Amino acid sequence: MTDKRYNAFSVELKRIFGCRVHRISVDAGFTCPNRDGTVGTGGCIYCGGDGSGSFGIPRGLSITEQLEDGKEVMVRKYKAGKFIAYFQPYSNTYATVERLRALYDEALAVTDVAGLIVGTRPDCLPPPVLDLLADYHRRTYFWLELGLQSLHDRSLAFVNRGHDAATSVAAIRAARSRGLRICAHVILGLPGESREETMATAGMLNELGVEGVKLHLLHVMAGTELAQLYGEGKVRLLERDDYVGLVCDFLERLDRRIFIHRLTGDGGRDHLVAPLWSLAKFEVLNAIDAELERRGTRQGGKSLP
Repeated sequence: MTDKRYNAFSVELKRIFGCRVHRISVDAGFTCPNRDGTVGTGGCIYCGGDGSGSFGIPRGLSITEQLEDGKEVMVRKYKAGKFIAYFQPYSNTYATVERLRALYDEALAVTDVAGLIVGTRPDCLPPPVLDLLADYHRRTYFWLELGLQSLHDRSLAFVNRGHDAATSVAAIRAARSRGLRICAHVILGLPGESREETMATAGMLNELGVEGVKLHLLHVMAGTELAQLYGEGKVRLLERDDYVGLVCDFLERLDRRIFIHRLTGDGGRDHLVAPLWSLAKFEVLNAIDAELERRGTRQGGKSLP
């Protein structure tokens, strides 16, 4: 049981495995079609040279070594009993089926690794790769994380995403047709995206039947195109209270069956330009809890039946 007013993924993991389960991020050395010239070369405007979310991952180690290193930390800090290998930086389906199978199998061979989470882009899921992922879904505990970021073409063009919303919708439908669990990544506070458009995204995720959602605030990381725009005063970021309110609005419209994998994030203290308030992650999470309680509402409180 939980006293959270949203459907926390951590609680679901404990229900399934009967112990504390932690994700361990691994870097498998992938790139991205928005960097290697297939789609573009600059990447998304918010993404640093090492890939989004890659800070803190040890470099130069094999998948097995990264997982063993992460296990030691998670046991010491959190008393974790099981682990999920999280293929995080860049596009972790952007390779041949043979290479993907070797990497995923290496991760699953590590003691106490009980499942896989694979993060990728909607335009990196050809049918043979989806079939491979479906095989892992049958064999182990598996989630496919899709970096949608937005379901509005204007926002996707602004961040130089390199694909449109229709590509995201098609990828979700193709993955769901194979029974895959999907966690959709959405960035709140994208410049020019209205509150109504953001709420419409929640409705579309309900209709598409995704099983999980990760919410992110727009981070400005050093060395990115976004950092240049921010420095020139061309991008405005949300203040903490505005972000908290938008998260709660989004949760209220999100079907309560959907697992919440994340409600905020941090960009890594060494490279984060703004917003600096995001570094106080637990304060942000506590503020979200407090606002939901103040409203007397919860996830799904305003979603359509």
